Amino acid sequence: MPRQARIIPENGYLHIIAKGNNQRRLFFCQRDFKIYYSLVAKLKIEEKIKILHYCFMPNHVHMLVEVNESSNLSRFMKRLNQIYANYYHKKHNYSGHLWQDRFKSKLIQWDEYFLQCGKYIELNPVKANLVKLPQDYAFSSYRHYAFGIKDKLIDDNPFYLNSSPIASERQRIYREMLINEMVEKKLKIHDQNSLNLNGLRV
Repeated sequence: MPRQARIIPENGYLHIIAKGNNQRRLFFCQRDFKIYYSLVAKLKIEEKIKILHYCFMPNHVHMLVEVNESSNLSRFMKRLNQIYANYYHKKHNYSGHLWQDRFKSKLIQWDEYFLQCGKYIELNPVKANLVKLPQDYAFSSYRHYAFGIKDKLIDDNPFYLNSSPIASERQRIYREMLINEMVEKKLKIHDQNSLNLNGLRV
């Protein structure tokens, strides 16, 4: 059965997910992460892709991207994954498919989910219990937004820029926004764990 053609808007925002084949680990060491990071930084310019948020997890990657009529997202992802796979095969003496199928893409509307998507991406390492706080994970866009640390991958989220004309205030608002998200999730988990099998609190 032929694959359906991927629908990519001429102008818009998409949540991109690329996974390791059969949950295979994509990054084993700092060098792996840095190679992939450098490739993204180079190819985003060549293919005219803007990246608003990202997180490179051990076995998958997330990016919230903006495209326009000059962008070529499919070519960006194809080149990125092929070049990294070539590096990976040599570095880790591996043969076979590195990536699981094609990358996934979801169109993000200009609404509340636009902000939620960025938060979701940057909280991935916390949800996976890799770190306790999002700032402890090096390969995501969180430190850029929360602490103003320069990141050459990032084109600032327009909602972030509109939150305040003062950089330090934007960072404070962003930190509080993600902290509130973390607290809410912990409360939900606590509530779920407090239910017994009959649905009664114990």
